[in-house]
Amino acid sequence: MKVNNAEFIISAVGPDQYPVDALPEIALAGRSNVGKSSLINRMINRKNLARTSSTPGKTQHMNYYRVNESMYFVDFPGYGYAKVSKTQRASWGKMVEKYLAERDTLKLVLLIVDLRHPPTGNDKMMFDWLKHYDLPLCVVATKADKIPKTRWPKHIKIMKQELGVLPGDNFISFSSEIGLGRDELWELIERYNQASEEEPAMEPEIEDAGNEAQPEDPSEA
Repeated sequence: MKVNNAEFIISAVGPDQYPVDALPEIALAGRSNVGKSSLINRMINRKNLARTSSTPGKTQHMNYYRVNESMYFVDFPGYGYAKVSKTQRASWGKMVEKYLAERDTLKLVLLIVDLRHPPTGNDKMMFDWLKHYDLPLCVVATKADKIPKTRWPKHIKIMKQELGVLPGDNFISFSSEIGLGRDELWELIERYNQASEEEPAMEPEIEDAGNEAQPEDPSEA
């Protein structure tokens, strides 16, 4: 996809601040400092639109970035950062869960993980939570350039096995430094955006799950 225009729109903390133009939204979830902002910058070929930081937990809102006046990237607060207060983590978790449960314009969730290391407990909980509610999902394993190419298959196998990625699930290896996976990810995003235009997506019945066991909300970890 050729990106002609990209801009930061708003740091939202609730539905009353979400854009109302009904453009498709691609959400990015992942632990603190996993590279979500760097991924956005690589996808739009801009160095500093999405601000990166060496300080985990810096993103405390849902940051909206509009691309080509046709869609949004929505950067979630990072989960699993121990130095953020428990109250703050709980607040983020409720905000993210409400968005995932109710946002009609959400078309795809990118679960960002670090390919160099096995998934964390919070990564596994987030993956299970998204799968439980049958939300459209792609695991994006970043920082592939930090590993010798000959070791990619081993790390990918470990990541898939420990998360529980099944054949047919979306999984993309990515590098913000060298651009690995950028075109593949854009193709996937465009496919989900186009599919949603052709057939309205059904909302996940989160509030009607009854007594069925539900995965713990990883954003509160």
